[in-house]
Amino acid sequence: MLRQNHLHVSLLYIVLLTGTKYGCGGGGCGACTVMVSRYDQIHNRVLHYTVNACLQPICTLHGAAVVTVEGIGSTKTKLHPVQERIAKAHGSQCGFCTPGMVMSMYTLLRNKPHPTMEDIREALGGNLCRCTGYRPIIDGFKTFCVVSNAFNLFPKASCLIQSTFLLTKMHVFSFDYFETCSVKCMCYISLGIREWRGMLPEWPEWRIRGKVLLCFQGDRLKLISPVDLTNLLELKTEYSEAPVVVGNTTIGPNITFQLFVIYLLCVHVHAGVSMGAVCTLSSLKEEMERAVREMEAERTRGYQALLQTLRCLAGKQIRNMATIGGNILSANPKYDLNSVLAALDCTLQVMSKGTVGQIRDHSISHDLNGKDMWEFVSAFRQAQRREFAFSIVNAGMKVVFREGTNIVESLNIYYGGVGATLVKIGRTCQKLVGRSWGEELLADACCLLEEEVELSDSAHGGKVEYRKTLTTSFFFKFYMQVLQELRERDVNVCLLPLEYLSALKPFKNEVPQGHHSFQLVSNAQSSQDPVGHPMMHQAAFHQATGEAQYYDDIPPVQGELFVFMVTSTRAHAKIINIDPSEALGMTGVVTFLSAGDVPGQNRRMLFNNPEELFAEEEVSCVGQIIGAVVAESREQARRAAQRVKVTYQDLLPVFFTIEEAIQHQSFFDLKRKLERGDMDKAFETVDQILEDEIYLGGQEHFYMETQGLIAVPKGENGELELFVASQHSAYTQEVVGITLGIDSNKITCHVRRLGGAFGGKVMKIASLSAITAIAAVKTGRAVRCVLERGDDMLITSGRHPFLGKYKVGYNNDGTIMAADITYYSNGGCTLNESSVIMEKALLHMDNGYRIPNLRGRGLVCKTYLPSYTAFRGFGGPQGLMVMESVLHEVAVKCGLPPQKVREINMYREEECYTHHKQLFSPRNMLRCWDECLDKAGYHDRLQAIQQFNTSNRWKKRGISAVPMKFGVGFSKGFYNQGAALVNIYKDGSVLVAHGGTEMGQGINTKALQIASRILKVPMSSIHIKETCTGNIPNAAPSAASFGTDAVGMAVKDACEKLMGRLKPVMENHPKYTWQQWVINKHPPDYNKLNIMMGPHTGVDWENSEGPAYYYFTFGACCSEVEIDCLTGDHKNLRTDIVMDVGRSLNPALDIGQIEGGFVQGIGLYTIEELQFSPEGVLMTRGPSQYKIPALCDIPPQLNVHLLANAQNPHAIYSSKGIGEPPVFLASTIFFAIKEAVAAARRERGLGDSFPLSSPATSERIRMACEDQFTEMAPSPKKGTFKPWSINI
Repeated sequence: MLRQNHLHVSLLYIVLLTGTKYGCGGGGCGACTVMVSRYDQIHNRVLHYTVNACLQPICTLHGAAVVTVEGIGSTKTKLHPVQERIAKAHGSQCGFCTPGMVMSMYTLLRNKPHPTMEDIREALGGNLCRCTGYRPIIDGFKTFCVVSNAFNLFPKASCLIQSTFLLTKMHVFSFDYFETCSVKCMCYISLGIREWRGMLPEWPEWRIRGKVLLCFQGDRLKLISPVDLTNLLELKTEYSEAPVVVGNTTIGPNITFQLFVIYLLCVHVHAGVSMGAVCTLSSLKEEMERAVREMEAERTRGYQALLQTLRCLAGKQIRNMATIGGNILSANPKYDLNSVLAALDCTLQVMSKGTVGQIRDHSISHDLNGKDMWEFVSAFRQAQRREFAFSIVNAGMKVVFREGTNIVESLNIYYGGVGATLVKIGRTCQKLVGRSWGEELLADACCLLEEEVELSDSAHGGKVEYRKTLTTSFFFKFYMQVLQELRERDVNVCLLPLEYLSALKPFKNEVPQGHHSFQLVSNAQSSQDPVGHPMMHQAAFHQATGEAQYYDDIPPVQGELFVFMVTSTRAHAKIINIDPSEALGMTGVVTFLSAGDVPGQNRRMLFNNPEELFAEEEVSCVGQIIGAVVAESREQARRAAQRVKVTYQDLLPVFFTIEEAIQHQSFFDLKRKLERGDMDKAFETVDQILEDEIYLGGQEHFYMETQGLIAVPKGENGELELFVASQHSAYTQEVVGITLGIDSNKITCHVRRLGGAFGGKVMKIASLSAITAIAAVKTGRAVRCVLERGDDMLITSGRHPFLGKYKVGYNNDGTIMAADITYYSNGGCTLNESSVIMEKALLHMDNGYRIPNLRGRGLVCKTYLPSYTAFRGFGGPQGLMVMESVLHEVAVKCGLPPQKVREINMYREEECYTHHKQLFSPRNMLRCWDECLDKAGYHDRLQAIQQFNTSNRWKKRGISAVPMKFGVGFSKGFYNQGAALVNIYKDGSVLVAHGGTEMGQGINTKALQIASRILKVPMSSIHIKETCTGNIPNAAPSAASFGTDAVGMAVKDACEKLMGRLKPVMENHPKYTWQQWVINKHPPDYNKLNIMMGPHTGVDWENSEGPAYYYFTFGACCSEVEIDCLTGDHKNLRTDIVMDVGRSLNPALDIGQIEGGFVQGIGLYTIEELQFSPEGVLMTRGPSQYKIPALCDIPPQLNVHLLANAQNPHAIYSSKGIGEPPVFLASTIFFAIKEAVAAARRERGLGDSFPLSSPATSERIRMACEDQFTEMAPSPKKGTFKPWSINI
């Protein structure tokens, strides 16, 4: 039932179907995508379109039908082909994003049964995936592009429902049932949900009902839907402060108003040139496309400029909801439309109520007549990502020439992103009118723009030099484009050099495809043996239908409460007072928790350093948990937490960066060093010495499922059950026990699956679990904790920023004789896992190179930021990256190709020792390297790139290849263990429970394959039970790429022992079936718990020796990129990966892990940028500010090959762990970018050696390509201004 305080709640929380996921709450990830169907009165048709359920207010759905993923198919009835194909194409790993992907594709098919690849790319542009790398999703969906009756799912476009797949859980919001609010007003609340049976003859009836005034009244909000335009103007006069809401894409993420007017009148585009203000951006785009198709090219320049902007503006779901009027009137300078519309001299007609019954103006319209063939229009934008991202700077430019000449008659230039609102460049344009379009005009225009575009050094949004540079770079592009078109019209203008022309072509976004190869199983292997086959993920069908259950999908427990964290707003301060009185007085609030409510220990030791659950006396970062509010609902808890008043006394010092920590000598006690050879002697004998450094930024996990759990007190003997999103349930159990002061045997943690984790759900979730458990014990009721995306990013932090400083001694032939490297990591305010992460960085510092004299030192900086934690790779990507930077810079100094310098320094002998004296063979690493270069056609492409760079001034390409040696397993030997419990039942079915956690990597699928091989029963007869501390105690975390190794060996051993018990029966009755063997076993000994311990690993840090890892996974990668030297944008063109995974247990899963890890690395090294304020406040707290790779960032060619004839005697069936290593391979993108930048700099007479920090964002790329435009935006001196953000 829809209650009064739910009026503003989005569709996501009302429908109560778990397939639609909460990912971000702001329309930025697509996990909550659903299809909405409405009747279009103008065109007498039904419209189907995707929306973000998290932004769609429930009351706006009157008269609409909503289809969720449950409504199109299920494993209980029949799968829809969309669900089936994404699963069978291995496009679902953790599965949290899968329902959203399915609904985006399903809606596309409802509208276009035979889509093109471009249609698919556009449909999925608003959906993010953190696991797969997108390629397998495209592989599944591109099968619908085939023109065949077999794929004609919806042959009759006029019919709303034509498929039998659609008869379950499709909901129509109507007035079948209604009730009036207690408030005296005309308020009808949709309560009825009825099944949609085929067609809907009621549409005409609903169309009539749509003309009734609707009013929804809640305890905080009032929502009104007007009848018509006159009614809207009357309401706006009466409620002048109320925003007019249509799409809810601006207000939705930040609902702070108490009164809404919801305008639900039909949206349409007027013929030719006028659009209504509530026309959606998708409708505008369609109308522009129609105009471009039907009109003469000379008349459509304005339309084409708008189209260019609209194609990159937000995702499909947002464009389906957002309107022209909302985009304009929000006046957000990051919104791209305004600059284009203003440049086109469009008119905005404003309506208001005059005298009674009269309206002064009639409509909102935009005049887009582009009839003059001497008018030229362009739109420009640059963002963190080419699509689905706010622009950093956008521009609209239009010039009109005197007919037949190059004399400027009028000029319009508008910029967004260089001021608080849209900026009109008036003075510059005025001075250029009457001038000839030539080089003198260009030079003067750039100087004038430099003077007129004013950005203070502390301007909101930062990137000041970059933004200034973009203004002149955009104009230069416009100048060249117009010049070229004038020459095509035989106007006498200066000739544009041919090498400039490529600058006029924007990068085209393409869908990723690729070639994959792996070794087939032996012909001698039984056809019933699934090991080695590319089996589908065990839960893929359930994930594609929305039936897969995550912790927040568990139905509410009777009397369930919600907990919301109260966090510090100061970076370093003493807590003077905590006052929750106002919060406790709010409706629905049950209690407030702080350090005094902890029944056990509020402080515990982690790696010999203290960790506080609740900050008690002092806070040491913004985001540190001080308390928690427990309330009846999520919203009540959230609002109440904002009312808790904390009084602080600021303390000094306060600093946040590695450089500042070095200045303050602020380090955690644990310092590590590894060394081999004689450094001093080596530096005396080398030809050259190089000293340099590289900075590596941090990274947010951005798992699609935020952290959380449900704590359920059992009421007897103090027992407690936790349904928790944890990679390390045993540690969560331990921390909760310490906090509550009870034994672990009374606490049971359940983990069915995780919606992504990547190391972020190992440690931090334990503290959240302890707080939630305290709330459950104190209230005696079940308590649910679900972190909102912004709070998750603030509280849990992510990958460590690193600074690598190195001194390298090398000879002129590129041979490196000595390297002395010091690693600094930003650990944040507590040690957490920073010490072991630094150890892993040091242990990987040699990568695949035999440097005879090598020393590495590691220091973890203590700063006043939230403590950084584990992330996929666990320090390996940082340690490897610094060494690759060393190799790259040595190659530059020697004037040699980096590939040659890498080959010169590689380990070559059959038996080699790492710098920590671990024996290994580099044979497979060298094989990967050679095969990678061969399959990539590296040498031929290198020549082609050199030719391309010679022929193109403002576009440059680069290519890079790197090898990789990555240690698998824990360097702390006691973690290298796995446990499994296998039960065989009398009916022959098998139940497997193990200590690993399924988080998309396929550990359950591989465990099923292993059990099936040993027991010789089909995988369908084996079931994997949830991870549970009650079944498998003291399990190691699922991390370090070691989960399958540990769990797989335990499952194998347990099954072998069970088969040993069955052997006498099987020998005596060889013709019996499996079930008969089981039934005849006496006594019925059908279960086996087995614990597998790996070999000893460990490092003697005093003597720099010891086997740190179980074994090494090898690989090689080659990537090619193209950069735009004028904007800093780049496109990943192609990547080839060859990976040694031993003998793969499941090639499909392993290739998926390789691609997913690589794409996560693309984010790490090129896109993902965390920004903090000078006060230490994280400002990138959601997908609107923080960008992970989207579909547009994936190389169009992404080829993955598994090394054939590879063996690994150290792991299950000669396989290898593969989860973490591929992240580092994306460093090839970074170094390819650096090669491209170097090519641009050489052309300008600049040095090849230049600093480039990671990630290589568009800002850093552009500013490294120094030219006349960057010189016009010099960097201010440090200390002379307060920056908007600081470089952490």
